Amino acid sequence: MCIIFFKFDPRPVSKNAYRLILAANRDEFYSRPSKLADFWGNNNEILSGLDMEEGKEGGTWLGISTRGKLAALTNYLQPQLDWQARGRGELVTHFLTTDVDSLSYLKKVSMEGHLYNGFNLIAADLRQLPDPAIEDQGGEYVQPVLSKYAAVCVRCPGYGTRTNTIILVDADGHVTFTERSMMDKDLSHWETRTYEFTLQN
Repeated sequence: MCIIFFKFDPRPVSKNAYRLILAANRDEFYSRPSKLADFWGNNNEILSGLDMEEGKEGGTWLGISTRGKLAALTNYLQPQLDWQARGRGELVTHFLTTDVDSLSYLKKVSMEGHLYNGFNLIAADLRQLPDPAIEDQGGEYVQPVLSKYAAVCVRCPGYGTRTNTIILVDADGHVTFTERSMMDKDLSHWETRTYEFTLQN
């Protein structure tokens, strides 16, 4: 189960304060192919990792654009997955690559959510961040696995936390994006990358 923590203050009192602090873990099967976070898209304006699983290529779990759009996705456990459902990672990619504002996008997604397996989605314009309701999730079937998967850092055979991400946005719109990723399915081999940029006016 992926975890996202964030704090948002649209008008920080101090110039040394942050508008946004976001920390996230991506828990995933170690064998699922993905690219490490890097810039991509038109004019390299989007920063994210990318899913490379066949049929799901180009989706992502968390990303930010130089235009101030941010989206993050977590899946949630359900009794049975629909293997014909659309890839949830496209929800993040579509938001980051369109000009639709976050509230309009979330309303659209709420009408199309049945096309995907269960998910939670954060979509934000860093100049207007809505507070969408978080859906209740789970049920009796979840309880037996919570002790394994509901941890800040998941470690199970073949599955667990592969990526840690922190995004900081200061009062002047300066973004620091740091990601630590497990390499080659090796729990002892991690790589950290940091990117910095300023949001465009």
